[in-house]
Amino acid sequence: MKIAITGAHGFIGSHLAQRLTSEGHEVVLIDCANRNGENCFSSDLSNLPRLVNAFKGCDAVAHCAGINREIGNQTYQRVHVEGTRNVVEAAKAIGVRKIVLMSFLRARPGCGSPYHESKWKAEEIFRNSGLDYTIIKAGVVYGRGDHMLDHLSHALHTFPLFALVGLKGKTVRPLAVEDLVHVMRAALVDRRLRRQTIALLGAEEIHLKEAVRRVAKVLDKRPLMFPLPVWCHQLMAKVFELTMAVPLTSMAQVRILSEGVVEPSCPVTPLPYDLVPTRRFTPEQIKSGLPAPGSFCINDLRWCQ
Repeated sequence: MKIAITGAHGFIGSHLAQRLTSEGHEVVLIDCANRNGENCFSSDLSNLPRLVNAFKGCDAVAHCAGINREIGNQTYQRVHVEGTRNVVEAAKAIGVRKIVLMSFLRARPGCGSPYHESKWKAEEIFRNSGLDYTIIKAGVVYGRGDHMLDHLSHALHTFPLFALVGLKGKTVRPLAVEDLVHVMRAALVDRRLRRQTIALLGAEEIHLKEAVRRVAKVLDKRPLMFPLPVWCHQLMAKVFELTMAVPLTSMAQVRILSEGVVEPSCPVTPLPYDLVPTRRFTPEQIKSGLPAPGSFCINDLRWCQ
């Protein structure tokens, strides 16, 4: 099969591309960064004719492009809403048979979070497309190249303290990227989960404090963990967004963790038994996803990039 992936050089897109390529599928890589290669297209999804050209001959499209903070003209409206609309229009123009959207577990309308609301609008564009779609509402995803283990590892190497989000402990169900890619492949290649919205969560529900403790143990770190009000994290996130090239935390991530990430925000279709994630948040899984050891430093600041 020939399959296009938006956000192809991001965390989830790159893992999906690797899986599909290993099975012999032809993969078209679409990303906003300039890349070289016969099947690489540079696009921020705002250019509909360019997307139509990129989708030529494709049987399916995986829409993985997304942002967790707004920078300049890369806004939630432009990327999540207008970009998704262009992806669907290009897919319809070419006659693509299957489209898959990477969304977020808690995406919903009218909640006051631009991130959550824009993700919901993207879902609605897919549902009303008239195409065979699958919407995957995933929770916290981890693996090599992610934000979760990458930032957590660097924070634990840098600071002796770790502030938990909110005064009341919230739970998460960490989802291994391998389990996510397995479901995406089933939808794209086998054309399963037709016209369905599904929730995808890891096999184990744990408190955020326990997740941090497990990562710290693998790194042989013993941080002092303490709860901090959400408003304090929001203030820190604003500072990180202004000063860091890749913020330690963003406003959207603070909102996500303050709510807990274990329940979908809307009715979803139950997963078939063979697609239910099985990987637990074990030391082996954590080790496989950790980046090279390192602390945050001055090079992480925006003006040093």
